[in-house]
Amino acid sequence: MLALVSPALLVILALIVLPVGWLAWQSIYHDGFTLENYRRIVTESIYWRSFALTFEISLLVTVLALLLGYPVAYLANAVPRGWSVLILALVVLPFWTSVLVRAYAWLALLQRTGVINQFLRYLDVIGEPLALVHNTFGTVVATVHILLPFMVLPLYATMQKIPGDLMHAGASLGAGPAHAFVRIFLPLSLPGVLAGCTMVFVLCLGFYITPELLGGGRTVMVSMLVSRNVELYNQFGAASAVAVVLLLSVLLIFFVVSRFISLDRVLGQK
Repeated sequence: MLALVSPALLVILALIVLPVGWLAWQSIYHDGFTLENYRRIVTESIYWRSFALTFEISLLVTVLALLLGYPVAYLANAVPRGWSVLILALVVLPFWTSVLVRAYAWLALLQRTGVINQFLRYLDVIGEPLALVHNTFGTVVATVHILLPFMVLPLYATMQKIPGDLMHAGASLGAGPAHAFVRIFLPLSLPGVLAGCTMVFVLCLGFYITPELLGGGRTVMVSMLVSRNVELYNQFGAASAVAVVLLLSVLLIFFVVSRFISLDRVLGQK
């Protein structure tokens, strides 16, 4: 058995264990053992503000993706199969283009001379262009668009497993559509809600291209701290420490979620 699994173990060792181990080693070794990089994370406000902003944006993106994605998944589950396939095709269609292209598309739409501002000025809704980019607003809008499929697909997969007869049984017992939805369908769809929220939240924690382009340097998320420590200050140890803290945060999130739902369902294996 060990011989059979050894190729997979070697791949895991080469692509996961060694890189993460080297990352952790860089964070604590610089001309000898040191915890200076972690002390800076604890004591310097820029790190705290960046981590707080990252979790704040991730939470906001997750909530918005849930509010937008749940009706889409519910509609895809309720309509006939042909329409369902069409809706899901439209959901996954953005995957055909890269994240960079989609981020630039939103930049073109939201900038001061972009389509949205020009249209609003044409309608005389605004007198001056709105600041829709180079701030948190633009970052959140583009990130929600990019991560929305990761919310819709787990929700749809969970809703597909809910027997339709349960809603009919509730109606036969006198429950109205809204009451039956709240008491029957919504609780049964909560595993999909938790799975989708976990996926979106964790993916948003490590976003780099979108806040870099749409944030205009004002929205500094954790991934940008890593980049700046390497590119501007040549501080690989500081960048490694930030990455290790972010990795531990993600592992903690998965651990907490695993108390309520199987990680196989979160990762789409069930």
